Amino acid sequence: MLIRSFPAGAFGTNCYAVASGPGAECVVVDPGMEAVEPLARMLAEERLKPVAVVLTHGHLDHTASVLPVCEGYDIPAYLHPADSGMLADPARWHGPALAPLITGVRLPDPADVLSLEDGAVLSLAGVDLTVRHAPGHTQGSVVFTLDLDDSPGLLAGDVLFAGSVGRVDLPGGSWESMLGSLRDVVLPLDDATVVLPGHGGATTIGRERATNPYLAEAAAAPTKGRGL
Repeated sequence: MLIRSFPAGAFGTNCYAVASGPGAECVVVDPGMEAVEPLARMLAEERLKPVAVVLTHGHLDHTASVLPVCEGYDIPAYLHPADSGMLADPARWHGPALAPLITGVRLPDPADVLSLEDGAVLSLAGVDLTVRHAPGHTQGSVVFTLDLDDSPGLLAGDVLFAGSVGRVDLPGGSWESMLGSLRDVVLPLDDATVVLPGHGGATTIGRERATNPYLAEAAAAPTKGRGL
């Protein structure tokens, strides 16, 4: 397994390339702002050929370069349908403070983007990515689980960071949904799972279970239907 990444744009969004090894096909994850040229350099260094773009959610700092990347390599993009509105009408979903980011950004027509469904397994470039719907940061946020060489892995997007979790104060965000996703999707993962987040450095589920206060809050949160 080969995973390479770089922080894209002013928000330092981690753009990943996931492949079975050097010189192979790869999947590109979250090509965000100003990602086209550094992505091309990274792919050339490892002699990787992209076959698809997968998006953890629809925010511009994760999607701003998806159209030029898909057009440049003639590959499809995947996004959960609950976030398709962020492509169709980004101004509505990013809030007034982020409106300047929208100027000049070309996003694909949602009809041209393939849907990610909870529980689906994407077999792409010799890698199996299992999709888990994890709303909270956005309505259509997903994470991807995969098998690394010696441990499980989690492409976490903006659901889980080292020591923190994604913000829920933008349109479509929900702290109640985030707690549910952390409890039902993240916490059941093995402690050895390597977390590859949308921002910042890698961590593990075990480390976050022991130190992340938001995971502790999620672990204590009642499940639906308990009436507590």
